[in-house]
Amino acid sequence: MSTAADQPVLVTVEDGVGVVTFNRPDALNSLDLPTKEGLLAALRQVADDPEVRAVVLTGSGRAFCVGQDLKSHVQLLQAQDPALWRTVPEHYNPAVTLVATMRKPVIAAINGVAAGAGASFTFACDYRFMTDGGGYNFAFTTIALSCDTGASWTLPRLVGTARAKELLMFPRTISAQEAKELGLVNEVVEGDVLPPAMALARRMAAGPTLAYAAIRDVVHYSAEHSFAESLAHEGELMDATGSSQDHAAAVAAFLAKERPTFAGR
Repeated sequence: MSTAADQPVLVTVEDGVGVVTFNRPDALNSLDLPTKEGLLAALRQVADDPEVRAVVLTGSGRAFCVGQDLKSHVQLLQAQDPALWRTVPEHYNPAVTLVATMRKPVIAAINGVAAGAGASFTFACDYRFMTDGGGYNFAFTTIALSCDTGASWTLPRLVGTARAKELLMFPRTISAQEAKELGLVNEVVEGDVLPPAMALARRMAAGPTLAYAAIRDVVHYSAEHSFAESLAHEGELMDATGSSQDHAAAVAAFLAKERPTFAGR
């Protein structure tokens, strides 16, 4: 009998933090169709839930997510099923867009290897913890494919254009320590990566989430617009956050020498 724990993607909410967990440990959390559909539904759930003020994306078992399930991929390829190539616009693109643009911070707790699209999902997060036994592998050209899930946009912004091309064209396993040195992860953690990720998520959930959302917005906007346009957009969001309840509470707390309480409004 199937239970909730048998689902390929799990969602829990605790202390204002929504935890989205890849849950196919025996398959290294590879992305077959039910997992991709489950991930998209889970991300929509936490993005729309007003009780969720920060999100953690993680995996179960010894891998974070190794990308596309190759068994499923081969079956569709052999059957010449057009659904094979619809999965990028129907599943990967909307999922990574939610990770990158939902109006709340998203933290990656990388509990093992992240490969292919699994790696790409982490790059769309705001902060990345990786266990010391984890690593990255970009994998795409190993099977003669281009990259997807936003890697062409996020990776050059993390490591620069030349290094991004090198990593994508010549895939290899990148250790957690090298990932830290390259700027791919923020922190390397000994052992279980979830506790520090949850600690940060709880801290951010209690923080000025409206301001965090604005920061996400302006950083993405500036990557695609001119300096003058980016200044104007900064001004718009400064007006919006400056008139917020959170800003008023922060100023009042500063004057009273107290800790502010943020409502995300």
